Amino acid sequence: MVIIYALMSAFAFGTADFLGGFSSRKNSTTAAVAWSQGAGLITVLIAAPLLGSFRVTGADIFWGMAAGISGAAGVMVLFHGLSKGIASVISPLAALSGAVLPVLFGFLAGERPPLLTWTGVALSLPAILLLSWEKRGRKNDHVLRSVRLGLISGAFFGGFFIMISRTSDGSGIWPLAAARFATVPLFILLTIFRKSRIILEKGTRRVTVLSGFLDMAANVFYLLAARTGYLIIAVILSALYPAPTVLLQKIVLHEKLTVLRIAGLVLSIAGAALIGAGG
Repeated sequence: MVIIYALMSAFAFGTADFLGGFSSRKNSTTAAVAWSQGAGLITVLIAAPLLGSFRVTGADIFWGMAAGISGAAGVMVLFHGLSKGIASVISPLAALSGAVLPVLFGFLAGERPPLLTWTGVALSLPAILLLSWEKRGRKNDHVLRSVRLGLISGAFFGGFFIMISRTSDGSGIWPLAAARFATVPLFILLTIFRKSRIILEKGTRRVTVLSGFLDMAANVFYLLAARTGYLIIAVILSALYPAPTVLLQKIVLHEKLTVLRIAGLVLSIAGAALIGAGG
């Protein structure tokens, strides 16, 4: 089940990112994220009681909130980097380091998947890099700064994956509610601090809410994946979320697929297949 849950997480993450990108074109990015995460909070508050799990400990709440803050910090560093640095450097490094750190954590924690699974992981890591790669502008003096911001952002994303996986099975998805309780106010305050418009433009509200719903669904599927199998497998397959984003950009926006992204798609499919065969 870990493979199915993780791939569903990747699909939901990728679709949410695509819709969130559409919303961010017409709204302040922080406002779009605040509304999206608010929709996710409402979603998890409705869904959590229906799952019938109420054995939530203080540790579960702590790890949930810590994970939420770590993920929010990753988003804010990423936004800052994209506005001040080189997007083609920051985005792929953030995606790659966000996957590598939990893989290392899982290995150090004693996880030892079969050799075939490791082969799939070895293919998936460059796939994440290639799928996230964007060719924008020429190189300039901000390369090292962009590298640093990309790695910092990815470290925070990796922190989210690791910390949310530390919650107990009996807590259901309540830790995700704790995560959103921590992040929604942060993005609202950040929007106000930046003096940006908090109300979304007409025509983007439904898309933003749907993005928030899918983002929360992706988090739920990832949490289920991390609880039913190796953390290494859950993280790597969930981190292939750029693949559906790239495909949606091709289908809906008719964007041209670059050679690098085609290579990334091929490697991601091969990696997922090997992980599935090994798992």
